[in-house]
Amino acid sequence: MVVDCHASSSSSPSDSEEHIRLFDDYDSLADDSALENQKSARPDKPTPIPKAKLATLCAVRLVDPIAFTQIFPYVNEMMEHIHVTSDHSKIGFYSGIVESSFAVAQVISIYQWARLSDVIGRRPIVLLGILGIGLSTMLFGISTTLTGLIMARCLSGLFSGNVAVIHSVLGEITDSSNQAIAFPLYGLCWPLGSIIGPLMGGLLSNPATKFPQWFDTPFLHKYPYFLPCFAAAMIAFAGCTYGYFYLGETHPGLQRKGKENIQMSERHEGTFEKQPEPASVSQLLSIPVIRALCLSGAGLSFIATGFDVTFVLFCYTSIPQGGLAFTATQIGYALSISGCISIALQMCCMPLILRRFDHARSYNFCMGLWPFCFVLLPGLNLIARWGAVDVTTGVLTPAARAAVWVGIGGIMCISRCAALAFSVSMILVKDAAPNSASLGVTNGIAQFAMCFSRSFSPAFASSLLAFSIGYEFVLLRYLWVLVMTLICFLGTTLSRRIAEGRRRSVRVGAVDSALAMGH
Repeated sequence: MVVDCHASSSSSPSDSEEHIRLFDDYDSLADDSALENQKSARPDKPTPIPKAKLATLCAVRLVDPIAFTQIFPYVNEMMEHIHVTSDHSKIGFYSGIVESSFAVAQVISIYQWARLSDVIGRRPIVLLGILGIGLSTMLFGISTTLTGLIMARCLSGLFSGNVAVIHSVLGEITDSSNQAIAFPLYGLCWPLGSIIGPLMGGLLSNPATKFPQWFDTPFLHKYPYFLPCFAAAMIAFAGCTYGYFYLGETHPGLQRKGKENIQMSERHEGTFEKQPEPASVSQLLSIPVIRALCLSGAGLSFIATGFDVTFVLFCYTSIPQGGLAFTATQIGYALSISGCISIALQMCCMPLILRRFDHARSYNFCMGLWPFCFVLLPGLNLIARWGAVDVTTGVLTPAARAAVWVGIGGIMCISRCAALAFSVSMILVKDAAPNSASLGVTNGIAQFAMCFSRSFSPAFASSLLAFSIGYEFVLLRYLWVLVMTLICFLGTTLSRRIAEGRRRSVRVGAVDSALAMGH
């Protein structure tokens, strides 16, 4: 554990007093991490937020959710369009494979990007990833076979592996005194992208049919899903251009100008020591809190992705089979409602939560909300059955339609409250980094665990729902609810290990520091 060298140089308390102060700081389980202890931060004077850097980072981060979510409204319809199967009940299985291929490729690349960014810097990795996302998204729009779609999504996933690097940039431009404001602002990027992406996918798919006065061309008849992909790619290229001019290098050891851009070092008794080397994977995984964050993060990612995929397929499924018979446009509206709720929560609730509540307990509370999301979904189908004018076509009475949308809003509100765990997790991972040089690798490991579970979550969730809706027996018809709810309860169990891991890491770090001071 690194002791704050500036504090020791400004005053000279006795060894016993320093020893007591050290243990009091650890017992409080405050937000000071090893990374923060390397800086001379004053808790009474919050560090000003680097607004220009944060705005640039948010603009860059916005690209990923738009490209990722814009396929959700039409992916099931797309499977029918390319005639991947004649059995309508198996559509969910193939769409799940397409969605999972993204995360599988991301798992392969995420740690490599994070490790490479510690060598060549954050900036080139971030810009290369955004450029690749744009190109692969356009490729997805002109693919007409299942193999082509999977390859395009895999390519997009490979370039999206830079997400851990983007998280590292956020950690390097903020500290514990301003993260309660900076992290919620950064957290707005995903929900905002989750509004724009589904709206683009729902409104711009099949443009030759929806808007024949503008898009009635042979090309768009042949490739009815190219336009939303093209729009997402243009946003990616714009983000890459903006980042090229305004995103500077943030790695402490690779910045080129200014006194504070010198390779980060520690001052002890008037001398400077070289910045520590990044910790290895085995060293990081030996830290209890990092192990707990990886396991719980994997559970969170599996559940959250499983819910998103399940909700889209549930909306697309016909009412007699247990769904809502929504069109791609209606699905896009529903997902955009989810994004609006996320933005409201990030702006109004997240800063308060980060300031007033323990981060580990807030994370546990969010994880405890996920079971309700799955349990309440079948109630929407019951409302649709009750108020259906025509069950086959999915036409509802005005009262039933209003009740369904109110129910969707309620379930989305619960799910977005639960998804706040992602923002809290970023802070917990940052605080767990043993030193500044290991921040990129620590984020890489945590994101690897999340992406690994996300790699098979879509296929599992969609296949489970597709399997269940084929049965009339009530226990089998709602098997997907039972299984996903049990997985949610398992996720809440994993989340409780974080607080325990933090306590264990604190005890070990305090003892090591006390021994070092004794020598």
